[in-house]
Amino acid sequence: MRTTSTSKLIGLCLSAVQQIIQECAYIADDEPAFSSSSPSPHQNAGSPKPPSNVQTLGSIRLCGLEGCKEPLVELLCRQASKILQLYGTKREKAISLVKRRLELLTKTAYGKFYAYMYKEVPTCWRQLYTDAAILRFAVLVLLEFDFEADAGSKEDADEKEKERRMKRKMIVDEMVKTLDLSLILAGAAGQSRGRKWVDEAFALLEDVLGDMSAMTTAAAGGAKKGNDDEQEGERPQKKRRLSSSPNTKDEVIKGINDSWQNTPSFSTIEPFTPPVKNPISRVSAESLPIEAFQSHFAKPRPDGNPGPAPLTITGLVDHWPALTTHPWNKPDYLLSRTLSGRRLVPVEIGRSYVDEGWGQKIISFGEFLSKYIDASIPYTPSSSNVSPFLSSSSSAQPQPSSSDLLPEKDNTQIAYLAQHPLFLQLPRLRQDILIPDLCYTAPPPHPTDPSQDQPELDSPQLNAWFGPPGTITPLHTDPYHNLLVQVVGRKYVRLYGPEQTGRMRPRGKEGGVEMGNTSQVDVGVVEGWDKLEGEDEEEVKSGDEGGRENSEMGWDEDFKKVPFVDCILEPGDTLYIPIGWWHYVRGLSVSFSVSFWWN
Repeated sequence: MRTTSTSKLIGLCLSAVQQIIQECAYIADDEPAFSSSSPSPHQNAGSPKPPSNVQTLGSIRLCGLEGCKEPLVELLCRQASKILQLYGTKREKAISLVKRRLELLTKTAYGKFYAYMYKEVPTCWRQLYTDAAILRFAVLVLLEFDFEADAGSKEDADEKEKERRMKRKMIVDEMVKTLDLSLILAGAAGQSRGRKWVDEAFALLEDVLGDMSAMTTAAAGGAKKGNDDEQEGERPQKKRRLSSSPNTKDEVIKGINDSWQNTPSFSTIEPFTPPVKNPISRVSAESLPIEAFQSHFAKPRPDGNPGPAPLTITGLVDHWPALTTHPWNKPDYLLSRTLSGRRLVPVEIGRSYVDEGWGQKIISFGEFLSKYIDASIPYTPSSSNVSPFLSSSSSAQPQPSSSDLLPEKDNTQIAYLAQHPLFLQLPRLRQDILIPDLCYTAPPPHPTDPSQDQPELDSPQLNAWFGPPGTITPLHTDPYHNLLVQVVGRKYVRLYGPEQTGRMRPRGKEGGVEMGNTSQVDVGVVEGWDKLEGEDEEEVKSGDEGGRENSEMGWDEDFKKVPFVDCILEPGDTLYIPIGWWHYVRGLSVSFSVSFWWN
């Protein structure tokens, strides 16, 4: 039975396919290269009208894809046309050919990314990747996905039914991977589709899977309740049994929300807790209205140095759903907001981003939780490998290094979901937090170096920081004022004033990358909290996390004399970090924080 959500998802995909055909035809209308080779898919169709998203400026037509080479635009158009031709058929070889050609398009587009700094990648290549991903998703929805609900519980399924469910699970995994890579790698570029389209597709997919789960539950006659993964052989959720049998998706969701209080929370164990020596001032949100916070910027610091002082604010976010009705300290809740852990996230592998051997990779959220946060969380890995391309069968894709091939439980490596715009990627998680009113004040410029001031932001920049105990953000400065909100667990933060920049040993340019906002000093090593593996005593004393030799003697003893303030953030605390302040951050337990940059 086709539900409303199913019909909407199919309609969304068909609309995108037709839109891509129309745009490509419009681009090709003025391109002689199309007519000089084989006939294009839109020939004899009359002069195409401009799509609604196309901007015209005199004789210049702008719609994102125009900067790509004509054969690539034509190839994209042909695959979109082929999808419409195949809709309603089961021609597996033809479908496989379309998928391979879409993979070729993503490889080509992704290859262009390396020719530029990420922020400077031309929109055309990011949109080509995104549109190829959208077409790939459309192939999976329109030509391969089985929308028929399961006839009963997984225990009662025969081999043929189990095979059908496993195939559907694999297709769902591929759907999620396809769209998430377009968000993470290409920024889901495009005016009429892009991020808005991808967000809508994810929301509808979640609704479709919820509908199917509810129908399966009803068909099973009140058997054990669960989400779509319970019907597909994945992790059973720890939910209480409801008093009655819910027969609709809304009833199932209500039962899940009501049961968060009965599910396990993240561990609060702290392997190591640094001492707080110079506590940052703490004030309650009740005593700090927005006018008082604005006045704080002009208040002289106790030491007489310029600029406002850091401040720990309590009670500012007590009303957030992330701390109340939608608790982020519950693994089951976070899994429910990530399509049962299927959503992909980029994580940093290693203790600190300046350590030797540090790296990055993209993994599913469920794998991140199970492998790096809490080994007691069972999780079945995705059926598809994660690569920058759309196919999991490509032999040309970059393979992980031996250091990335981790055993199921490896205590020697740490993964950190750090400084990632997670809330752009997961809008439903974004609904659990609110931008504090304090971000709409007018803070002062950098107190000692005007060259560090940035253009005014249109709105605060939000980033997520989520990881196990022991995650470290090395001593560094931010280009904006920052409100760091602690949602789950505890963090130690140490800050040095901007007037101490000369004693912070800034790194400068390394490997062509400007690292002047990061210190050579490893606070944990200098304080004796950490010792880096593979470093001899002299290298450790140098305080250089990357192994750089230092010619100055006794600098570490001098660094210990530099004044600082520090604190431990508890769940619900907010730390104001003024622009220019150097700060070192250390996760003490499982920790989830949100930063708000503004100016």
